[in-house]
Amino acid sequence: MMSPFLIKTLEFILAITILVALHEGGHFFFSKLFGVRVNKFYVFFDYKFKLFSTKFAWWRKLRGLPPAKKKEDGTYEYEGTEYGIGWIPLGGYCQIEGMIDETQHDVNKLQEPAQPWEFRSKPCWQRLLIMIGGVLVNFLLALVIYCAVFFAWGEDYIAVKDMPYGMKFNEDAKAIGFKDHDILTGCTDADGKTIEFREFGAQLFRDIAAAKSVNVIRNGKKIEVATPGNLSLLEMLKTDPVFCRPFVPAEIDTILAGTPAAEAGLKKGDKILALGGKPIDSWNTFTYETGRMTDMLTDCNTKTDSIKVLTKQIVYQRGASTDTINVTFDNEVKLGVGMTTIAKYANITHIEHDIFSCIPAGCGYAIDMLGGYVSDLKYVATKEGAKSLGGFGAIGSMFPPVWDWYMFWMMTAFLSIILAFMNILPIPALDGGHVMFLLYEMIFRRKPGLKFMLRAEYIGMGILLLLMVVANLNDILRWLGMM
Repeated sequence: MMSPFLIKTLEFILAITILVALHEGGHFFFSKLFGVRVNKFYVFFDYKFKLFSTKFAWWRKLRGLPPAKKKEDGTYEYEGTEYGIGWIPLGGYCQIEGMIDETQHDVNKLQEPAQPWEFRSKPCWQRLLIMIGGVLVNFLLALVIYCAVFFAWGEDYIAVKDMPYGMKFNEDAKAIGFKDHDILTGCTDADGKTIEFREFGAQLFRDIAAAKSVNVIRNGKKIEVATPGNLSLLEMLKTDPVFCRPFVPAEIDTILAGTPAAEAGLKKGDKILALGGKPIDSWNTFTYETGRMTDMLTDCNTKTDSIKVLTKQIVYQRGASTDTINVTFDNEVKLGVGMTTIAKYANITHIEHDIFSCIPAGCGYAIDMLGGYVSDLKYVATKEGAKSLGGFGAIGSMFPPVWDWYMFWMMTAFLSIILAFMNILPIPALDGGHVMFLLYEMIFRRKPGLKFMLRAEYIGMGILLLLMVVANLNDILRWLGMM
């Protein structure tokens, strides 16, 4: 059986391969459509080495074309696109003849007169379509995947209004006016519009952050909780515990053999009532307390050479009776129980989709995901936002630890939306940077200078490399427990 890490890695690589191939395929399609030569089409980067490459010489023969002739400088005439797979799985590229980008190294060639088959010789509108081709394909891909997923699997979710135990709130939420077991139903935004909550997730936090009041059911009565209307989504999510979580009773679902729970005699169905003298009303509280114990043991073990252990008293309920046991934890603080989930206590809403209903449902979902992602980008410019950036490790960890095609395709579609939006940003070296310069050309009827374009490309690459370093450094620091 493969390890969860290996499964996540394979899922990540497969998703990136699909997204990169189709993104670059968008540029490739429009380039070929308008007669622009594409020198190389690579999935993954081939720095100094490549896993595979071909020019499909048989296709040239099939069309009756003669072999490419060797020129005076030792190179050969254009033989067609070189297709290949590199060894660095961090992206890919489509090298378009006569285009200023990171794949072009011969600056002198760009100073020569433009040839009919070059990118720079084509009308501005054709160049614009070539540049947005990748973004267009990625967004359309997300739409197609979401529609196909809804058609194949339908929609399954637990509505927050159907969670019988409501939410478990942190101290910041309680200071606003929320109470544990409040059942969230909807909110009123700044424009007075009523929004009905659907499921627990990022959109719920966004709605609460911007709401001027939130509607809840408290002890069977409808209550309106006034909210500031300008809560920081980042602050809501980065606190430990987070702003709110579904309230899940601390009822044991399974016992793992050879663990402290098994040795102590705990059984499935037992409810944990207290841990080390601290009342436990839910798994939310239990995981928070064990997290504090982990931090304490880690700090203690760091300061001393000996490994410290903790013995804690657990009060639990079995049927109508309660009992007390002592459990010894090591520095990982693992009790060894499977926790019940909210799915045990709440009804799951299932929506079936046919070929007609899956299209509006999938498209609407994609637009909502894009809107949510765009709205969250405002936090990136903040100090805490920069810390929250994640690199390849963070992206890979979002995939499920077991192979699940439903989750794989949902994650792939989401990454496709991210790739589309990030590439259209007006940063030189990205597709959006090229679009920005093309729009300048269309408005002012003149191209930016070659030296300016080259310098802008270098600056853009520097910005992208800096962001990549910061994001992946954050991953390393989180892995080391330093963030």
